[in-house]
Amino acid sequence: MNKEKIEKIEKAIFPQRSALRNHSLYNELSTIEDVRVFMEGHVYAVWDFMSLLKSLQMHLTCVSTPWIPSKNTKTARFINEIVLEEETDKDEAGNYMSHYEMYLAAMQEVNADVKTIEGFVQSVEKNGNVQESIQKSGLPTPVKDFMLFTFNVIEGGKPHEIAAAFTFGREELIPDMFLKIIENNGNAPLYPKLDYYLRRHIELDGDEHGPLSLKMIMELCGDDELKWEEVLDISQKALQRRIELWDSLSETLLGQKENASSFA
Repeated sequence: MNKEKIEKIEKAIFPQRSALRNHSLYNELSTIEDVRVFMEGHVYAVWDFMSLLKSLQMHLTCVSTPWIPSKNTKTARFINEIVLEEETDKDEAGNYMSHYEMYLAAMQEVNADVKTIEGFVQSVEKNGNVQESIQKSGLPTPVKDFMLFTFNVIEGGKPHEIAAAFTFGREELIPDMFLKIIENNGNAPLYPKLDYYLRRHIELDGDEHGPLSLKMIMELCGDDELKWEEVLDISQKALQRRIELWDSLSETLLGQKENASSFA
């Protein structure tokens, strides 16, 4: 029965997923310079993904004292496994670090700006109010809206909604296009950090995380019709924020190329 509900949600969000898979942004990614610009905007989604994940860990496992056994050990195991991989995975050299830190290293490898995101994260740490830090930042509106939506879902405190944003709104589009850019240009040996990061996500997202995250949704919603409706609503809104972020990045790339051609 719950599998049918998952299928119903997947059917409802298919148009948005299709819009993302066929987004014009991918046609703009033809050089390492383009990847650099993309990463400078996408890194905020990489960063706030960790807050979605840690929020799920707080809801679905016990991270306080006194320790109390988790109600669903399968879901707890799943979340803890993802936290282990996302927060302390091995990089291409065998060093332990988060995927966010791997992404920053990959950005530096292609000479992308990391000072802006690092300054933003420092302001969040210093301020203690993430919503205020986002609002006061000089980031593009679609980037702000993307993160504000994430933290509104988190602060709503409903595990099934957080899981919906995590599962359906953050199912990473397999980054084959980035690998092709690197490989087609013969640059894979020059960018080992970026190459490793992308291949690692293809491995994890395709083989492990996807099927388990759907089981998590089914366990959190059970036979509660309202929860299933809320999962669909959050999933659609999360995908819309992703589309708007992609639109913004595509416009940035187009603008830069038009400016470059005018001076050519």
